[in-house]
Amino acid sequence: MNYFITLTLNGLASGAAYAALALSLVIIYQATRLVNFAQPALALLSVYTAYTVTQLTGSYWIGFAAALTTGLLVGAFVERVIVRPIARTSQLNAIIVTLGILLVVQGGVGMIWGNEQHGFQYAFSYVGRFAPSDVFALASVGVVALLLFALYRFTPLGLRMRAAAFRPEAARLSGVKVGLMLTAGWGIASLIGALAGMLAGPPFISPNVFDVVFVFGITAAVVGGLDNPFGAVIGGLLIGLGMSYVSGYVGPELATLAALAIVVIVLSVRPDGILSRPTARKV
Repeated sequence: MNYFITLTLNGLASGAAYAALALSLVIIYQATRLVNFAQPALALLSVYTAYTVTQLTGSYWIGFAAALTTGLLVGAFVERVIVRPIARTSQLNAIIVTLGILLVVQGGVGMIWGNEQHGFQYAFSYVGRFAPSDVFALASVGVVALLLFALYRFTPLGLRMRAAAFRPEAARLSGVKVGLMLTAGWGIASLIGALAGMLAGPPFISPNVFDVVFVFGITAAVVGGLDNPFGAVIGGLLIGLGMSYVSGYVGPELATLAALAIVVIVLSVRPDGILSRPTARKV
């Protein structure tokens, strides 16, 4: 029983990072109908910024704040300057461009910081059944999900962002600056992606550290439903738990296969994800 509890707690902790990355993907998909393959690149840049700031200041938390700020600003810049002009002509081209951004950023990070691993210790201990770092991971993702819910449900900014995402033409007629709202959405999503990077990156970071994390993050987003932020959180935790149980009881070499099995099972029952809403089709 104790072993099962340990696996459950470990699965929830690792699933929190997947949930945060899935959440950032869902926010952008809701607003633009684009799968942002550049998200791990933005998280990577944010984490290396945190690493540099931490080395200079000696404070993890100053580096943590620098990572979130970098994610917010770089995400807004990428949407406004790179993605938006291309998305106006072709969504497929915009998706390809986000993949190109990923490759360019990974190469640039390798040129600036080197391709070898860098030790980047977390602020809290990893020791114990449910270490302080695990508590922080779960708590931070829970707080972010609640803040997003409050933003979209109770604030004028959230209402304008939802209108810009779902009814852009009507929003423009109502005086909403749709472009500005889309930029804000990308900035918030990239900030959450930076949080995911800070949760999943330590204790060692390298230019390709988030490749596998991104695969599990997009898997979590698909499982939960690409149109539902809370579905992304549930999907991330579900992926983390499934991989933890399989790794603990069967073997770590089958953990990735467990994530694939979860996707197949969930999509067989709910093709649009766990918390997706049924859509009406014209016939």
